[in-house]
Amino acid sequence: MSALNRKLVRDLWHLRSQLVAIGLVVGCGVAAMITMRGMSDSLSASQRAYYAAYRFADAFASVKRAPERVLDLVREIPGVRLAESRVVADVVLDVPGLVEPATGHIVSLPDRGRPLLNDIHLRSGRLPDPEVRGEVLVSEGFALANRFRSGDRIGAVINGRWERLIIVGVALSPEFVYEIAAGGLFPDNRRFGVLWMRRDQLGPALDLDGAFNDLALALVPDADVSDVLARLDRLLAAYGGIGAYARHDQLSHRFISDEIKQHQVTGFIIGYIFLGIAAFLLNLVMGRLVNTQRDQIAVLKAFGYGNRAVGLHYLWLGMAPVAFGAGGGSATGLYFGRLVTGVFAKFYHFPVLRYVTSGWVVGLGLLVTVLAAAIGTLGAVRRAIRLPPAEAMRPDAPPTFRAGLLDRIGLSRWLGPEGRMIARTLGRRPVKAALSVVGLSFAIATVVPGRGMYDAVAYMADVMFRESQRMDATVIFTDPRALRTRYDLGHLPGVLQVEPFRSTPVRLRFGARTYRIALTGLEPRSNLRRVIDRYQRETPIPPDGLVLSRALGNILGVRTGDTVVVEVLEGKRPVRSVVLTGLVDDLIGMAALMDARALSRLLVEERTMSGAYLAVDPVQAQRLYVELKRMPAVAAVSVREADLANFEKTLAESSRISSRVLVIFAVVIAVGMVYNGSRIALSERARELASLRVLGFTRREVSAMLLGEQAILTAIAIPVGLVVGFGLYALIAVVFSSELFRMPLVVSGATYVFSVVVMVVAAILSALVVRRRVDRLDLVAVLKTRE
Repeated sequence: MSALNRKLVRDLWHLRSQLVAIGLVVGCGVAAMITMRGMSDSLSASQRAYYAAYRFADAFASVKRAPERVLDLVREIPGVRLAESRVVADVVLDVPGLVEPATGHIVSLPDRGRPLLNDIHLRSGRLPDPEVRGEVLVSEGFALANRFRSGDRIGAVINGRWERLIIVGVALSPEFVYEIAAGGLFPDNRRFGVLWMRRDQLGPALDLDGAFNDLALALVPDADVSDVLARLDRLLAAYGGIGAYARHDQLSHRFISDEIKQHQVTGFIIGYIFLGIAAFLLNLVMGRLVNTQRDQIAVLKAFGYGNRAVGLHYLWLGMAPVAFGAGGGSATGLYFGRLVTGVFAKFYHFPVLRYVTSGWVVGLGLLVTVLAAAIGTLGAVRRAIRLPPAEAMRPDAPPTFRAGLLDRIGLSRWLGPEGRMIARTLGRRPVKAALSVVGLSFAIATVVPGRGMYDAVAYMADVMFRESQRMDATVIFTDPRALRTRYDLGHLPGVLQVEPFRSTPVRLRFGARTYRIALTGLEPRSNLRRVIDRYQRETPIPPDGLVLSRALGNILGVRTGDTVVVEVLEGKRPVRSVVLTGLVDDLIGMAALMDARALSRLLVEERTMSGAYLAVDPVQAQRLYVELKRMPAVAAVSVREADLANFEKTLAESSRISSRVLVIFAVVIAVGMVYNGSRIALSERARELASLRVLGFTRREVSAMLLGEQAILTAIAIPVGLVVGFGLYALIAVVFSSELFRMPLVVSGATYVFSVVVMVVAAILSALVVRRRVDRLDLVAVLKTRE
C-alpha cells in the first residue's frame, strides 16, 4: 500500500464520525429523491400496463336512453375503432352491518363472455351466471372494507324496485382505479362500491331492454379526439346525451394522472432540495476540512508528490462519504418507496402495483452530489497547493485586530473574557460565520414542510366539513324532482331542516377553453351549504351570475366580470352566456355555483331539485337511514360525519408516510449540519483552545468559548431557518395543488416549536460530543506546535 493510501485510511478513521455524518446527509438527499420520484414512476408504469392489458377506453358518453341500433351509427364516426354499449346506474345499497345507506354504481357485463373495453380483472370467485338472477361482482375496495365473501347478499333499490343481490366474485377494472362516487373527492370503500351484473338482467330492471345509457369507445391512434366527441354529441343529443368526454376527463384517470404529475414534480423538487442542502454541506465541510490540513499538503509537496496526486488523494477523501451515503441512501429510498407505494395501493386499485424507479434518476442525483464534493474538495486543495511548501507549512498569519461593533459601542466591557473572545472571533470571520448560519438555517428549514402537511390536513378538514358543509346528510335523487319534494323530506323521522339544491351537467366555455362540470344551484342565504374560501370568509351567491372556484377560473382563464358560455348537457340543452360574478379561493375540489332561481331560469324550467342537504337529529338518525335505504327516488345518500372521517383517514394516511419520511430525513440533515459545524470549528481552533488551556483557562471556560460561538450561530440560524422553511413549504404547497385539493399555507405554532426543538436537541447532543473532545485535547502536542 502506498504512503498516500495509508494516509487516506488513517484520515478516514480519524474523521470517521464527521464523514459518517456527511454520508447520512447525502444519503437522506438521495433517499428522498428516490422515494418521491419512484412513487410517480411506479404509478405511471402500473397505469400504462393495466390500461393496455385490460383495454381501457379512450372516450366515454352517457345518454338518457338510446336504442341499440344507434351503436352502428357510432361505429361509423371517423376515428372510432371500437364501440361498446353498456347499461349503468347509481343505486342505494343496504349493506349488512352498515347503519347508513351505501351507494353502488352498477355496470353491465355482456350477456356472454367479457367486455371488449374496460375489461375486469377477477381477484376471486367467478363471473355471474346469466342463468341465475341477481348475481354480481363487487369491486375489491368495497369487498375488503365490508368483508364480503362469495355468497354474501346485499340489498339494492334498482329503478324503484327492491332487489336482493348475490356476490359471486371480487373484481377490478381500469375504469375504477380510483374508486369514488360521482361528485366525490375521496374514496369511501365502506359506503361506495362498484358492482357488475349481466346485461340481460340489469337492462330490463332499468327499463333499458334493447337500449343503452352509456358508451365506451376505443379510437384509432391518429384520431382527432375533439372531432370524434363533437360528432358523438350531435348524434346522441336526440337521445338525451349529456356530453361525451375523452379519457383525460374520466374521473378515475384524471385523479391518478394528477397524482403522477404531482409526484413527478415533487420528486424532483423535494429530492433536489435535499440533495442541494447535502451538496452545500459537503462543499462547506470538505472545503474547511482540507484547509485544516494545508500543512500536510505542503509536506506532501515537499516530499515530491505532484499536484495531481495530492488532489486525487483529497478527492477520494471527499468521495468516501458520498459513496457511503449513496449506497445507504439508495437502499433507504427503495425501502421507503415500497412503504409509501403500499399505502397508495389502498387508494389506487391495480392488479399489480410494484415500486420501480429509473436508474437515470438515481444517477443524476448522485452526479449532483459527486460534483459538489469534487468542487468543495478540489477548490480548497487548489488554494493550498498554490502556496510554496515553506509558506504553507507556517501557520496562517494572525488576523489584524480591529475594534468590533461591541468594542466601539462599549458593550464589550460588560462581557467576560469568554464573551469578548466569542464576539471578536465572529467579527473577524464574518463570511465563515454567515456560511455557518446559512447551513444551519437550511437544516431547520427542512423540518418545517414535513410537519406542515399535518397542519394543512387539519385546516382543510375544518374549513370543508365544519365551516362550509354544515349538513348532517345529503340526499341525491335519481332524477330532478318537484320543489315540493322538500316537504316530503321534512316529514321524515329526525329531519330538522331541508335545503334543496339543483345540479346539472354543463360545459363551461371561455374562448377556446372548456371544462365539463356539474353546475349547482343553491338556495339564497344557504346555511347548511356555505361557500367558504381558504381564509374562512363566506362568499355570497348573487341573484344572477356565476361563481367559480378560483382554480377552475385559472383553468378557463377567466376573471370576475367576464362572460362565460354555459352549455347545459341535459333536458332542453340551452346555451346561455352568463357573467362571472365571483371567484372563490376554495381548498377542495372544483365548484360552479349559481342561485337556484337563476339556474331554473337558465334551464328554462320550473323550480326543481336534484337533492337536498339535511340537518338531522342524531337521536333519530338511524330511523332516517332505514327510510332512505328503501326510497325508490333516492340514488345516493352521504353522511357528513362519515365523509369527514373518511377525508381525514384518506388524506392523513396518504400524507402521513410522506411527512414522516421527510421529517426523518430533515432531522438527520439537521443533526449532520450542527454536528459537522461544531467538529470543524473544533478542528480549526484546536491549537488555539489547547493554548488557552496551557495559559490557565479551565475546561469549562475553553468549552464555553467554542460552544458559545456555535450557540450564537444556531440562535441566529433558527429564525432565518423558520422563514426559509415557510418559503420551502409554500413551494411544496404550490406543487401539491391540483384539482383534488389546494394545500393551504398554514403552519401551526406546534410545527415551529417542533422544528426549533429538533435544532436545539441536535445542538445539545453535538455540544456534548464536542465538549468531550475539548476535555481530551492533547496539551503536550500543543506545546510542540510550530511557530
